[in-house]
This record gives sequence, structure tokens and C-alpha cells, in this order.
Amino acid sequence: MTGADRVRPGPWREQTARVGQVARAREPDVQGVVERDGVRLAYEVFGEGHHPTVLLMPTWSIVSSRFWKAQVGHLARWYRVVTFDGRGSGRSDRPAGAAAYTDGEYAADALAVLDATATDRAVLVSLSCGAAWSVHVAASAPDRMLGLFAIAPSCGLPVRTPGRDLQPWNARLDGHEGWASYNKHVWLDGDYDGFLQFFFGQMFSEPHSTKQVEDCVGWGREISPATLADTTAGRLGCDGAVCEPLEPLCRLVRCLVTVVHGTGDRVRSPEVGEMLAELTGGSLVLLDGAGHGPPARDPVRINHLISEFVDRVCPPTEQATWVRAARRRRRALYLSSPIGLGHAQRDTAIATELRLLQPDLEIDWLAQHPVTRVLADRGERIHPASAELANESGHMEHESGEHDLHAFQAIRRMDEILVNNFMVFADVVRDGDYDLVVGDEAWEVDYFLHENPELKRFAFAWMTDFVGWLPMPEGGAREAALTADLNAEMLEQRARFRRVRDRSVFVGNPEDVVEDCFGPGLPSIREWTEQNFDFSGYVTGFDPAALTGTARLRRGLGVGEGEALCLVTVGGSGVGGSLLHRVLDAVPLVRRRVPELRFVVVTGPRIDPRSLPRTPGVAVLGYVPDLYRHLAACDLAVVQGGLTTCMELTALGRPFVYVPLRRHFEQTFHVRKRLDRYGAGRCLDYAQAAEPDALAEVIAQEVTRSVAYRPVETDGAARAAALLADLL
Repeated sequence: MTGADRVRPGPWREQTARVGQVARAREPDVQGVVERDGVRLAYEVFGEGHHPTVLLMPTWSIVSSRFWKAQVGHLARWYRVVTFDGRGSGRSDRPAGAAAYTDGEYAADALAVLDATATDRAVLVSLSCGAAWSVHVAASAPDRMLGLFAIAPSCGLPVRTPGRDLQPWNARLDGHEGWASYNKHVWLDGDYDGFLQFFFGQMFSEPHSTKQVEDCVGWGREISPATLADTTAGRLGCDGAVCEPLEPLCRLVRCLVTVVHGTGDRVRSPEVGEMLAELTGGSLVLLDGAGHGPPARDPVRINHLISEFVDRVCPPTEQATWVRAARRRRRALYLSSPIGLGHAQRDTAIATELRLLQPDLEIDWLAQHPVTRVLADRGERIHPASAELANESGHMEHESGEHDLHAFQAIRRMDEILVNNFMVFADVVRDGDYDLVVGDEAWEVDYFLHENPELKRFAFAWMTDFVGWLPMPEGGAREAALTADLNAEMLEQRARFRRVRDRSVFVGNPEDVVEDCFGPGLPSIREWTEQNFDFSGYVTGFDPAALTGTARLRRGLGVGEGEALCLVTVGGSGVGGSLLHRVLDAVPLVRRRVPELRFVVVTGPRIDPRSLPRTPGVAVLGYVPDLYRHLAACDLAVVQGGLTTCMELTALGRPFVYVPLRRHFEQTFHVRKRLDRYGAGRCLDYAQAAEPDALAEVIAQEVTRSVAYRPVETDGAARAAALLADLL
């Protein structure tokens, strides 16, 4: 019995959200269930209509098919991809008893999923235990196999792994430290969570693998110790299960085989991979220093290796054209962060100045909503591959609460999206012959280029307006350790591969950089930034002295003589909706204090103006191009704590109240530091802003305040463009 559904809202989608806990880089085209011998197996299909099919095999029941999250988005752009939760994991059934979890059962499940998804033949990609199940499929159903790609195989071949194989799995032991925790009785009666922490710490032996360990421990907690014990007994041939020798089956494999194994694998030694390649007549790729989970820890390299293998099995038919270097146009690829609209404003200003310096320069933009809205208004050319990018703003909204966004953790949990978007970028620059790539807080590009420096074939300029991940106090010691680890990884990358960035540009001045240290034993953020960055000064993208027409704009907004205007805006993301509601709640109280004050609320491109209540004295606008013109026309602004809007108000000399998002380290520390230096704005805690009377009193006070901010430079775009032009 099988069942398949096109993706639609319902219990299945709700369960997916609970299990994954994050927005996915790509949603499946089809979700379904196939039942085999009374066991229901959940599967998903991505990239429907592409060819050939790549079946991403289960790994071990300790993790679900979500383990392949860094592969699905990239592969499904080119191939049809099928994943399924192996019995005992994810959304599939958990039959009792070791006999239900033999290698043969998993292989039969794979064939059932191929049948249910109408897949005649497939390339099987496996990790760890999945290699044995793939070999079983290849031996028993060779006509269904296009190729076998095995990563870090752990498949019962007679190769001992030092340390691990000295400990019996099904005997009671006196202790449960180290590999002694890989034990049936420890799981059932002892410290199962301790085992998860140990095992995945061994699986990801590479430094700075906190996120991968965290993910896998979370997935490991989704199954019971008893189920994990059954799956292990079935694989080992214990508790009544029959374990079929793998060596004779390996010799029956006739399809193309590639085995990939890390030399730093502490779970199964690379000799296992060497033997599997030898027995199947396949090729072997060793990843020097890699552990047991390369798809998660080195996703870019693994994605490219899988693609190269699939293309070798089924060569693509596209025709490529090579252009002699002397005939190539001068081209730049610009990446502008989609988290809000501030980056788009400054980046288009810099691009304009860059064209003045290099009139023959063609600029393509790899961008996503809402940045594409700004670019389209300015007539910029958006690369078609932009449509393949997973939406980062949507992820941030998914992670947010009521005026709450734990920005550091939200970015950590965006790893699946970041891998997907880097792979899109890598394909674009592979085929684009770009002279220059500019990444304005394109975190994935900077990170993965340092992880894969061989992919850099262009001048690369990195731009940012803050440096250093900082922990929120409520995160305690764990968050402090995580931010320090991420900072340390960045420092190590920069020290080892300085050639990756040809220019690092800080959008601001040295005094705008926080003075904290990167973490215990790490350098001062400001000192390190001064040594490693050029400074452009702040980039507003406009000259306040040149602005005209504000009186006409005020009249167009319904502001009469003797009236004042309060502009309320929360930027380009959808995170600030709750603040808009709080201000609207306070409007009647404000107008009792200041009857002549009118309000204009700008929702931006990701909040529907119709979602806000109609309030007397308030005009509600949606997306407004060149928002700074409206800011110039106001007497007071109430805004979120984003840097761009706050610095625009600072440059315009307008009084404003800013309410940082709770748990948002950048707004809390980096933006606050800069605004304090300029003597700009009044910071208000959201708890106070949530009280209508208190918020009304603050607005009434600030609308009459005289300000004298530090001047903001107006040549930042030209200075930044000059730094970029040097690279051309």
C-alpha cells in the first residue's frame, strides 16, 4: 500500500515543522508513505521532473533523512532527489525486535521506495551504515542501479577500528566512558544522552563542529534507546537477527562505484572505505582530516563530488561555450544581504559610484526578496539564478517571536539555507567569468570560500557593518562558548587564507567597532578589525543637504500647517509587526497629549498593510522606495533597532526612538555602540514600549526634543567604490 501527496498544509507539514524546527531550504514536491510488510516508510521527492534520480539512503536510525539537508537543495536543482526515513527513524515506523532491522530489510525498503516513487533506476548515495544497504540493493537488483556513491562506509567489513572494537556491544560493563558507552545496556539502563554526546563528538572530529553535533544529538533524542538497540542488534546479527556477510555481495556489484572516506574518521577507519572500493572495483577519494560526517561538516565538497559522480554516470547534454580572456567583458557579481533593506540602499549607491570609476563595468546582482524589489526599482540587472536562492528573510521571520529574534541562534539554524545559497553562488561564478565579487554580509560566501579556497577564481571583496558575534547575557556560558568558537573559526580562517578576501571593507569608522574581545584568549574586536579592514565611513546613499521636496511630501501625507508628523517603520523584514501594533495602541494616548501629531506607519515589503487595524490619525503605507525621503519629512520617528534606518535618521538630524529586538545581539550591542557615539536616538526597551501609556509618554517627550548629533559623512559610497575599483 502506498500513498503520496503534493505538499499542502496539514498534519504532515505541522509534524515536519516540529521535527525540523527550522525553515527548510527547499520544500518537497511530493511527500508520501509506502507500507512494506506492515512497516510504514515516509519518503519525500524533490526536483520532480529532473533526471536522473538520486536516492539519498538512510544512514542509521539514530538520525532521520534530515541529515541530508545540506545536499537536497543543491542536488534537486539538477536531479530528481528521493529521501526516506529508514525504519526506526524520523516519520517512519519503529518495529520491535532485531530481526526487523537487518541489512536485507533496509535494502528491501529502498526498493519499495523506488517503486512507490515510480523510479526505475537511481544513483544511490549513502553514509555510514547506508553503504551496506546500498550494496545489498546493487547485488540483488542490479537493474535498478545507476551507480553507488558511498561516504564513510560503516558496513560490517572485517576491518577493526582502534578503540571502538575493543568494547563489546551487548555485554554489561563496569563503566560507560568513551566507546564503552556504545553499549546496549548503557542505552537501555544508563546514560543514553551521554552516549549521544560522545558518539557525535567522535563523528565530527573536526574543530568548530558545534552545530553538527547539536543537530545530531537532537535527532538522536527523537528515537528511543530500545529502538536504537534493535537497529544495532539487527546490523550486528545479535538477538535473533541473521547478519549476511557483505564481502560476497560486494563482488557482485557491477555498477560504477565511488567511495569517499575521511582520514580523521574516528567511527570507522578509512581502511573500511579502501576495502569497499577494492571489493566493488570502485574508486576511492580520501578527505584528509575529515571525520565521519562529511555531508554535514564539508557539504560543499561532498555536493560537488556527488554531482561529479552523477554526471559521470549520466553525462549532461548542455553545451558550454568558452570565451577567450581578452574578449571577456568586465563584470562584477554583487551580493546584498536580504536581512532588511539597508544593505540594498547602500549597495546600489556604491554600485553607482563604482560605475563612475569603471564605466564599462557590467554588474549582475545575486539577490532575493526584499532586496530584489529595491534593485528592480533602480533598473539593476538581477541574475536569473536568484530565483534558486532560499529566502533568508523568511527564515528570520520563522525564528522570531513578539519583537524577539535571537539573531545569533537564528543564523546558526540557517545553515541549511546558507549551504543551498552558496551552492547557487558557486554555480553562478563557475560559469560567469566574473572579475570581481562583492559580498555585503553574504555570510555563506565568505565562510565557504574560506572552507573551500580552491573555488575562488575572482577578486573578492567582503563588506560588513559589524564584526564579532557576541553572546546575550541570558544565554549564559553555553552561548558565550558558541559565539567564541565561531569567532575563533573566523580568525583561524583569515589567518590561514588571507588570499580569499582581496579587500575587507568596514562600513563605518574604527570608533564604531565594539571594544569587546572575540572570546576568552582571543583578541580585541576593534584592534583586530583595525588591522584587517579598510574603512569606508558610513554609507547612507544620499546627501541630506541635497534633499528637496519634504514640504510637498508632508502635504501629500496629509500633514497640515501647525501639525507634526511621527513616522513609524520597522525596516524590510516582517519581524517588526508587533512593534507596529504597540505604537498603534498608543496613538490615541499620544494624541491626547499632542493633538497636532499625525502618524504614518510604513510596513515595508513583507508586512501586509491590511493586517494592521485602522486607527484615526494614522495613515498606513506598504513598501516605500527611498524611505529616507519620508524620514527627512518627519518630526519624529519610532523605529526598530536596525542600523540603516537609525543612521539615516542620524544623518538627517531627526529625533527618533529605537526599540531593539529582544535577544538581537547586533541591535543590542553593535548598533547601540555606534548610535551612542553619534549621540543619536533614544533607546527604549520593548517591555516599556509594550505599555501603551509609557510609550505614549516617550513619544510625546521626544517629538519636541532638539538634537545635535555627530555629523555623518556623505562620501561613504564613493570611498567604498574606490576600494572596490582597485580590484578591477
